[in-house]
Amino acid sequence: MNKKKYIMIAGGGTGGHIYPAIAIGRAIQELDPQYTVQYVGTKTGLEQKIMAKEKLTLHLIRSGPLNLSGNVIKKLKNLVSITIGFVQSVILIQKMKPEFVLGVGGYASAPFLLAAALLGRHTALWEPNAYPGMANRLLSKFVPKAYLVFDEGKKYLKSKQISIFGMPLRKEIEKARANAVTTTSDKLRILCFGGSQGATFLNNNISDFIVFNPNLHDKIQVVHQTGVKDFAAMKEKYLGLKCVEVLEYIYDMPAYYQRSDVQFCRGGASTIAEAACFGVIPIVVPLPAADGHQQKNAEVLLKNNAGFMMLQNQFSQDEFKKVINQLLVDIETRKTMAQNLKKLASADAAVAIAKDILQNTKD
Repeated sequence: MNKKKYIMIAGGGTGGHIYPAIAIGRAIQELDPQYTVQYVGTKTGLEQKIMAKEKLTLHLIRSGPLNLSGNVIKKLKNLVSITIGFVQSVILIQKMKPEFVLGVGGYASAPFLLAAALLGRHTALWEPNAYPGMANRLLSKFVPKAYLVFDEGKKYLKSKQISIFGMPLRKEIEKARANAVTTTSDKLRILCFGGSQGATFLNNNISDFIVFNPNLHDKIQVVHQTGVKDFAAMKEKYLGLKCVEVLEYIYDMPAYYQRSDVQFCRGGASTIAEAACFGVIPIVVPLPAADGHQQKNAEVLLKNNAGFMMLQNQFSQDEFKKVINQLLVDIETRKTMAQNLKKLASADAAVAIAKDILQNTKD
């Protein structure tokens, strides 16, 4: 009887970490079914809910943020959680004896990937942002391989082998891109969302823009995903406006991408990558954060003339209106930016990463 072979993928927290992890895991099992892929996460992220829905095996460990922000008590609690998570990781790795461990970011990634590296397992980290997070910057000293989405991230990591494969996308996104049908409209079609949880800043500003610019109502068509918290307020604010479709959550993102021209959004790597697949021009308002990784992601768009960036602390309705008016009247700019954006899209990144992982299990 053949002994089971495991590959373990650690990390999570948000969909931007979880869905790429699942995409890589599925690609591994499709390429070589002898491997069983299992996942490692924490109770605090979305991974429990998503993994249960996808019927995937998830091991839970304790962990916390590495930046150790907050008061002394919070810092101590985080250190204790990370230490406990490291011990749990050592026990789990010794039990499962994985052939390979991949860390994809998020709280669970750091203790599990570090434990795997110190125990001599084959390891790699995956980094979605143009400016890697603190955990991956530190882990790269111990982890020999790194898979990146953006070339700009290379200079911040110490891993010996760094490969640029792009963003592993959800299967439904890859399928929709392959079968995409270009649709046109005489209106500028704007898609607004702040991720699965919504973003109050984006919600308030896009709704103010629409409500207070009635002269644009016959020139634009807006789909606004609000998230749960702001849905009722936004629906009431848009009452009677035919140019807006307001949704709590969009379950079929590919369908909406295919009939959008512009996207008002945050600067998460997966958000930008999915927009690039369909040439939906992003107007990015990066989430303000200490490491500024969303701003770095948006700067990649600016460098390639593939999108716009507006910083939250400098955001103005006048500037936003200028961008929308430019896109309304300058069709050639829209075409050029959409083409530039599509050049940033990567095909089959999950398969490329899976192949590299499988190759390294044989080394």
